[in-house]
Amino acid sequence: MSTRLADARPGSTQSQRTQSRSTPPGSAPRSRSRRRGVPNIPAAVGGWLWLAAIIIPIYYMAITSLKPREDYYSTNPLVPSSPTFAPYATVLENQFAQYFVNSVVVVVCTVAGIVFLSLLASYVIVRSRTGLAVFSNQLFLLGIAIPIQATIIPIYLIIVQLGLYDTLTALVLPGIASGIPITVLILTNFMRDIPNELYESMTLDGAGDWRVFLRLVLPLSVPAITTVGVYNALNSWNNFLFPLILTQSSDKRTLPLSLWTYQGEFQADVPAVLAAVVLSALPILVLYIFGRRHLVAGLTAGFGK
Repeated sequence: MSTRLADARPGSTQSQRTQSRSTPPGSAPRSRSRRRGVPNIPAAVGGWLWLAAIIIPIYYMAITSLKPREDYYSTNPLVPSSPTFAPYATVLENQFAQYFVNSVVVVVCTVAGIVFLSLLASYVIVRSRTGLAVFSNQLFLLGIAIPIQATIIPIYLIIVQLGLYDTLTALVLPGIASGIPITVLILTNFMRDIPNELYESMTLDGAGDWRVFLRLVLPLSVPAITTVGVYNALNSWNNFLFPLILTQSSDKRTLPLSLWTYQGEFQADVPAVLAAVVLSALPILVLYIFGRRHLVAGLTAGFGK
């Protein structure tokens, strides 16, 4: 009776019953567990080598920034000895606060401009079916292919003609223009993942474009906005080319340019130079730690389809 019931079950075949009789119970799970348990030694070795290549320079920079200048050449470079905060005090006494404020102003204004303009452009590209929207999208994609170094001379001439040379505005405007193409690409891919039913339901309720944008698109795009915010903040904070070409006064320097200046001022004081590097890297490192999940999720949004 039990054999007939087993034969009558849906999906049961003669080959499956034969395989179940010939295969000892538990053998398949053991073989799968063996395959899962085989260590990937080359990948493990490569991972540890990559980790060492990242950690050792950071460790050297942090340890050296805490050494007195006279101990730098006479002690082991990887062993801490007589830690002191004198190099940090030296850096803070040389206009570091001014350079830090300049960098914060440039980054905040640049990221705000990029996010605001890119959100509006992305919404039009996603929702509009006109030829102008398609052409604008292609134009933004073309901007990704053009390196910023190839446009520095035209940017310099435009900034000079506008009378903005040697101002923080001269750093903000090119930063916004260079960050919009990749930001539009990320935001458009994210907005296309929003179901059309949500757009249609709000349209049927009488909502206009601005209401749909503010009540639907903006709240759902918070992960993508965080992504582009962190990404563009990293690029703007580490930008060295624009401050070097578009400014010349010491009170308009940002942190990347100030590090180059410190290297000239503290030629024999390597701990002070590395202390400046540590101080300039800490804010953006904290920002990346808190935003790394949204950064990865937003960069991969829409590309899996």
